[in-house]
Amino acid sequence: MKKLFGTDGMRGEAGKFPLDALTIEIVGASLATHLKEKLERTPLILIGRDTRESGDWLEQALVLGAATAGADSKSAGVITTPGVAFLARTLPADAGVVISASHNAYQDNGIKIFAPSGRKLDEETERLIESDVFSAYQFKRSITPNPTTANEVTSNSNEDAVELKARYLKFLASEIGQGMSLRGISLVLDCANGAASSLAPELFEQLGADVTTINNSPDGRNINLDCGSLHTEELQREVLKQNAALGVAFDGDADRALFVDSKGRLTNGDATLWVLAKYMHARRQLEHETVVATVMSNIGLEIALKSLGIDLVRTDVGDKYVLDELLRLGASLGGEQSGHIIFPKLSLAGDGMITTLGLLRAITEEGEPLEKLCRGFQTLPQILVNVQVKVKQPFAEIPSIQSAAKDVEGQLGSRGRLLLRYSGTEPLARVMIEGESQAEIEEHANKLASLIRKTLG
Repeated sequence: MKKLFGTDGMRGEAGKFPLDALTIEIVGASLATHLKEKLERTPLILIGRDTRESGDWLEQALVLGAATAGADSKSAGVITTPGVAFLARTLPADAGVVISASHNAYQDNGIKIFAPSGRKLDEETERLIESDVFSAYQFKRSITPNPTTANEVTSNSNEDAVELKARYLKFLASEIGQGMSLRGISLVLDCANGAASSLAPELFEQLGADVTTINNSPDGRNINLDCGSLHTEELQREVLKQNAALGVAFDGDADRALFVDSKGRLTNGDATLWVLAKYMHARRQLEHETVVATVMSNIGLEIALKSLGIDLVRTDVGDKYVLDELLRLGASLGGEQSGHIIFPKLSLAGDGMITTLGLLRAITEEGEPLEKLCRGFQTLPQILVNVQVKVKQPFAEIPSIQSAAKDVEGQLGSRGRLLLRYSGTEPLARVMIEGESQAEIEEHANKLASLIRKTLG
């Protein structure tokens, strides 16, 4: 059976399987059914979406499916992914559903489901939903026997959605931003024409910042279009133009953020983790002196943290795996190079606005601009080579590749790193090497790629 849920929910082109109305009705009905089985009462599902034009009809389909299976729904309207996770936990709701494809273009959309804890839905329930979807298609069963239309099962009024968003903003300003004054600090916010477009400017203005906002006029089709965390060039120019202290680039659902310093230079998730880890370490807030990141974080982060006696623990790529390891270790800070940062004591979902507040707290309390706080961290040269393969045979089973990899690792020593992995979605082997010399790592990568191509290509 093909998996519909990946590490970040379901995702695909809106209007096509599995992001078509019928399939999303089945998902809504299935989720409601399995919640009812566990709870033995009427479940409440909290729903939010980003600004894509497909979000509204996908939400209607989800509400209709859930209603036919006996669940109540409440809509928060356009809101960030972590906003849904927060509301699901605090309403409380029995599940939170986000309709978003994060940083993808507007043509795509997706479904992310959160448990009441704020964690993403457990894999067991995801597999049950997948099974229900495929069974419905296989046996051509109708999952909407009730003729009720989506308009007749509207989850709640616009006034309710406004109140829910206000509750989330109050949490960010009063609890996360408690005691923080941003008066005299100029910010430029790039909202990616996404879910943060109205929320982020309001939050930082409430805290006293002088805010300039760009890309906050969503039209259903311009989400992430040449803007946001994947395209920071406009933000970098605007920071210099406004002589701002900091630029913030959100993605479409604002679960991550990248930053631009006052010199117009981009600061990625690795550098953000370094600044936050230093700040928390100095205040004895860094539990177990450990930071969790993924295999894609630059070895420069590992070296910098080690200089302070902080361990870097790596996971597979995906915020789900970072969170799992944070909770297993009892650690208090983790994240990805993409800017997806998690503070598990504050939220079990990455939240770009919480990350921004954390970084601004470090800047204001240290009395130093971001560029100075980044000192001590150096991104080492990196190269990534993709090799097309016919079969994804484990590298450990191929002696010639294992031998060559050990030789490269020996030459790189403690200030370099080799990562061999397969793409999760394409027939590709990925050779990633980091080290002090660009020429050296390119030579190593090309030799390994050639060997993999000869052996598996």
